[in-house]
This record gives sequence, C-alpha cells and structure tokens, in this order.
Amino acid sequence: MPTRDAHTYLTGLIGTGIGASLTPAMHEREAAEQGFRQIYQIIDLSALKLGVEALPELLIAAQRMGFTGLNITHPCKQAIIPLLDELSPHAKALNAVNTVLFRDGRSIGHNTDWSGYAEAFRRGLPKADLRRVVQIGTGGAGGAVAYALLTLGVQTLMLHDIDPSRAEAVAASLCETFGAGRAVVVSDPQQDIASASGLVNCTPIGMAKYPGTAVPVEFLHSGLFVSEIIYFPLETELLRAAKAIGCQTLNGGGMAVFQAVDAFRLFTDAAPDAERMRRHFAQLTGAV
Repeated sequence: MPTRDAHTYLTGLIGTGIGASLTPAMHEREAAEQGFRQIYQIIDLSALKLGVEALPELLIAAQRMGFTGLNITHPCKQAIIPLLDELSPHAKALNAVNTVLFRDGRSIGHNTDWSGYAEAFRRGLPKADLRRVVQIGTGGAGGAVAYALLTLGVQTLMLHDIDPSRAEAVAASLCETFGAGRAVVVSDPQQDIASASGLVNCTPIGMAKYPGTAVPVEFLHSGLFVSEIIYFPLETELLRAAKAIGCQTLNGGGMAVFQAVDAFRLFTDAAPDAERMRRHFAQLTGAV
C-alpha cells in the first residue's frame, strides 16, 4: 500500500463520452486539501475512437505506468470484470465494477456506486417510506441502485425496464442475495406507481441530452418520494413535477459525490472530508 508521504496518486476514469465528468476535479481538490497530490486522467473511449475491446490494453498500460487505480463507467463496468484478478464481495454480487485498485501486481474490482447512492439516500431522504418502491431502468448504474435500495430496507422493489430480460436478471440476482420476493419485475409502471411509496429513475431520460421524463408526470402522487441519479441537470423535469405536488425528492448529486468519496478512500487510504467534497461539487455545478 503506497503511503501519502510525498506521494502522487495517479488515477483515471475510463468510459465513453466522459469529457464533462466532475469526478477528476473532486478527487484532485480533496487530495490538495489533505496536503498531497492526485493526478486524475480522463480516458474517454469516444475521444480516442476506441471501444470496450481496448480495455485489456488500457488496463495493462495503466498498471505499467504506475496508476494507483481507475474509475470505470459506461460501457465498461461489466466488460472489465474478466480482466481483473479479484472482486470485492459487493462488486461480485453486483456483477459490476466502477473502481479498480492496483495492489502488489494485482487488479481488484470494487463498486462504490451502490454505497454512494445509499449514503446520499440516507442523508437526503432519512424518513422515506420504504415499503414499495418502483425503479425505472436496470442498466448501467441501475443494478447498483437496486442493490442499495434493498440494503437500505426497501421491502418490495418493483423493477421496470424496456428490456424485460435485463430486469429479470437483476431481480433474480437481488433475490438470491436478499431473499425471494424482495425484487420483482413489473410491466405496467402506472399501476404499480399508484400503490408505491417511492419512485427511482435510473434511465438517462431527464438528462440535458435526453429531455423528458421516464414516466408520464400524471403517474405521480404526493405519497411518493422521487429520486434521480442524473446530475446534469440537478433538477430534472421529473423532480420539478414531483416537487410541485409535494413529493419528497432526491437529485443525483449526492450519488455522484459519495461514490467519489468512497473511491477516494480506496485509492489513497486517506479519510476524505465528505462535506468538503459536497461543497466543492455544489460549486462545480453552480448549486451554491
């Protein structure tokens, strides 16, 4: 394990279309605040005109160049798994990796998406009704969010996806971990939202480049909490509609911060100041 004494941590993010990511700034600022240096590189597959087939080469290159670790995002979170030497228990359960550590010649996969969402939820919706929650979207970070929701105590998680087979695979994995019936696949979200206590959007619909809402706003009711994992923009059309009828809401900023908090701890073995990182994120997004 490298020490922080006069040490520079070289880290990076591999994914597609990630040029606007705020993660590098959050990591580098927190390291500077703690008195050491972290260099965080963007490795954008789209800018490099590469696909996931380049992952083996990139992983070897990062190890040889002395990277401490890498963050991994779409579309590489599952494709990276066969290339790693070891998985943390959570990454194995999720079958998804968003953080890779290089230690003693070995590559170890972790997942901080689930823990980042869980911490954001605990802080942002501490009194949420967890009886019946509908989640729209099970691809990308959706599996990690579903895992977090059941860890938080959601009694029944109802999963809807435009690809039912993807939702079924996530539900089966969750039931294996948390118990039969804890996650179910639904085909008619309108009916299930009507009887639900919460709604979570894990699709890209609502992002600046994918405007709109994942479900018609007419499906919402005041008894719901409504959560997004999108943070460009922080207030989506869905959240605005939910607030207007009195719903408790949670934007995607907290997940973005706390997944970075947990990854920073893994990369540097230093205790990050989560509140300081939240303040920095707010400055970066203009939320202050």
